[in-house]
Amino acid sequence: MTALRLDIEYDGAAFLGWAEQPGERSVEGVLRDALDVVFRSRPAIRVAGRTDSGVHASGQVASIVVPDGLAEAEPVRLRRSLAGLLPQDVAVRNVTVMPDGFDARGDATSRVYDYRLLVGPPSPLRRHRTLRHLGRQLDRAALDACAAMAVGQHDFRAFTPTETNHTFFHRTMIECAWRDDGDEWVLRLEANAFLRHMVRVLVGTMLECGRGRRDTESFRALLEGAPRSDAGITAPPHGLTLVAVRY
Repeated sequence: MTALRLDIEYDGAAFLGWAEQPGERSVEGVLRDALDVVFRSRPAIRVAGRTDSGVHASGQVASIVVPDGLAEAEPVRLRRSLAGLLPQDVAVRNVTVMPDGFDARGDATSRVYDYRLLVGPPSPLRRHRTLRHLGRQLDRAALDACAAMAVGQHDFRAFTPTETNHTFFHRTMIECAWRDDGDEWVLRLEANAFLRHMVRVLVGTMLECGRGRRDTESFRALLEGAPRSDAGITAPPHGLTLVAVRY
């Protein structure tokens, strides 16, 4: 058997997230449909991060295992075949033969996300990739302070839905910082793993601090295992992009 790594990019606007669901359009579903045509089977897919409905990816990674000797397993040929089969809002950008046992999810050491906030004039071309907000109404220093607090190991249960399959809520945040990118403020987050909706609730809560609706010290208290009801809103998904997976 041959292990393959697929580097994937997609616009999440028209997908109900990554995970395949009966009767719904998902990234995993359309990818498995394409692989079915190429390999005449639907190989199991392991993905580094299961993105939610409306979330984008420029650096998603998945792994599959296919029988040895298949001509289609040649990386360049497979990438070209998939390009002809996949819809325009998802693409396999690269295919790499990996050592036996490679697991895109289990072998990942961290995931990296960007949340993009448009603080300039409206941009029709970016309306599906950024959350528009009037920057002059936000305290950037408060946003920066919240981001700095999130770095390190914390109990992030306040930032994930109460109804959850998670039993362990500690995660290690390697990087969390806002940066300027033209008329956008971009929050870069890297952690060993993320809880469901974790990035979006972090952003929503930070924005409440930036608007003066809560103080930054209350944000610090949320990182100590507070209940979900103590944190802020869940920011919309369209501003979020999975940009990299580290191995």
